[in-house]
Amino acid sequence: MRPKPEIPSEIEEYRDERWCREGPQHIDTAFAAERFVERAGFAFCLQDSRKPGPSLYVAVCGRRDAVMPRNVQKDEEASLTWMLKDEIITRGKVYYAKLARGKTMFLAPRMIPCFHAIWGMRKSEEDKRLSRNARAILRVLRREWEMASSDLRDESGVKDRTAFTKGLDELQAAMIVTPSEVFYQPKFTYIWTLGVGRFPDQLRKRVNREVALREIARCFLAGAGMTIPGELARVTGLSRVEAGRGNRALVKEGYATMPAYGTYRLESSHASTHPACVLDEPGVRETSGE
Repeated sequence: MRPKPEIPSEIEEYRDERWCREGPQHIDTAFAAERFVERAGFAFCLQDSRKPGPSLYVAVCGRRDAVMPRNVQKDEEASLTWMLKDEIITRGKVYYAKLARGKTMFLAPRMIPCFHAIWGMRKSEEDKRLSRNARAILRVLRREWEMASSDLRDESGVKDRTAFTKGLDELQAAMIVTPSEVFYQPKFTYIWTLGVGRFPDQLRKRVNREVALREIARCFLAGAGMTIPGELARVTGLSRVEAGRGNRALVKEGYATMPAYGTYRLESSHASTHPACVLDEPGVRETSGE
């Protein structure tokens, strides 16, 4: 087996600054959390330092080595992250859902079309790709627009909790349904709604798959500074083949260099620029449907 490449100290320091992994930049308000997601492009919620990628929990802790404790209920940083997540959902400024491979993620609005191009689903594909339970839940939401979990379970006829959760996970992964509010009284529940109702422009924008791969790779590399073999795939849920295509597209345009096989480094002239999607090209178009 090949030894795992080590990330140079200067790259770790770059990530500290970009992903708020140092004390002075730690996150403690919903507004700051939204700015963090917008700058990162996408971020996990409660993921700790044992897995790569930007994370709201790590940014709340403000340290590179943050590890989630076993008893999260009594951990102040985990509790604050959870509360910020609830407030972010209600504010509706960034996208939040359980996306590819069950990863709970925040997306900046500029990244929604790219993620949707890879994992989204058109209405014409739903009968073939969604399970019967997922379709039943979706029919209710399209009629009622938003509904609490218990009411949605009753109205859809998917009474089994496990089957209901699995159906909702399908709809979230396809970027069709997203939570819009969280209530704790009289009992804990999410309010579910259609993603297109919150982010209509972004979810109706059609992006070529190759463009989407390149821009997801650009987004990660802008924050990471360098990516080692397999890292982009682990972080985003892309296959390693598609992650490689996205990274090589950046090399081709001069945004990145490839110092070793599978390793891509941000070209120094782009290191200080604010990350942004490059979507004003032939691979992108607007549509009026879902």
